[in-house]
Amino acid sequence: MSAPVQSEGGPSTTAPQATTHVEHPDEVQILEPDTAPQSDSDGDSAFDGHSTASTTLASSVLNYEYSNGRRYHGYRSGSYVLPNDDEEQDRLDLLHHIFLLMLGGKLYDAPIPHTPQRVLDIGTGTGIWALDFADEHPSSEVLGTDLSPIQPTWVPPNAKFYIDDAESDWVYGPEEKFDFIHSRGMSGSIGDWDKLIQQSYANLQPGGWLEFQEPEAWVYSDDDTGERAPSLRQWQNLCNDAAAQFKKELRMQSQLKDKMIHAGFTDVHERMIKIPIGSWAKDPKFKEIGRYQREHMAMGIEPYTFGFIGKVLGWSENECKVIIAKVVNEVRDRALHLYIKFYFVYGRKPE
Repeated sequence: MSAPVQSEGGPSTTAPQATTHVEHPDEVQILEPDTAPQSDSDGDSAFDGHSTASTTLASSVLNYEYSNGRRYHGYRSGSYVLPNDDEEQDRLDLLHHIFLLMLGGKLYDAPIPHTPQRVLDIGTGTGIWALDFADEHPSSEVLGTDLSPIQPTWVPPNAKFYIDDAESDWVYGPEEKFDFIHSRGMSGSIGDWDKLIQQSYANLQPGGWLEFQEPEAWVYSDDDTGERAPSLRQWQNLCNDAAAQFKKELRMQSQLKDKMIHAGFTDVHERMIKIPIGSWAKDPKFKEIGRYQREHMAMGIEPYTFGFIGKVLGWSENECKVIIAKVVNEVRDRALHLYIKFYFVYGRKPE
């Protein structure tokens, strides 16, 4: 029997840390449903759907694999279960837009210097965050790394992309340390978060910042409408079971703060924002974000299903397609008040 879509509530069991800070710890974000919702069809119609060890663009990197009508990266095949085709790139760029809406157009939460000299974007994907940062900070050198060479060819002169595996040992030299390291949407991609954080710490300049921006791969509801999404309940449990077998967790976001403190970071801040799935929220800002999040999640159900439930748990293509259709229908149900938690966690390396 699958667990229900989780309801938010109950006291936190995390003990306060002297070196950490949680934004507004006494304030609980309430997503209030709109009691007089208007049709949002018009709103929805606007949405159309360098390190020396880095690998060069050799034939092995460009030797893509294909499965279930989707394209997957060839470099270190099997280490990452999601595709890298145009459809997936569209999903990643949509997620970038959602992050911008959440942060009021900002690319980061950390109080970094106005002009950091060197910046690293781990798991850069399409490179959209790195390119935006390079445009906003023309005197900064911005590096983006990823397993797939799907970034644009024409980029600002201060932006560079390299094919690299963030889980491998980093070999940046002392003169290559960074002032800011950014990572986003890497849950399900990293097997050892402690190692990633420790390597980030070692490769930051004293006073440099590390920031994670991570949506939790779990759907919540603060009322009983979540009980009317049985396929979604089953699906998210299957995905998380598969991720555990794959040894790359999907639900580690709430652990990042403590992991950063343990690694030696100070001034560690954590902020969690509830993002609705759909336009059911009363607040206009969250109503707009919710429209995009509904589309983003609908786009992500197929690749996550084939990647985790299919590849790891061994479901057939037809079995995957059946549950995909059911979950997409529930995600698009405007009567369900569902949401996801997005975590923003950052900290500073002591000087």
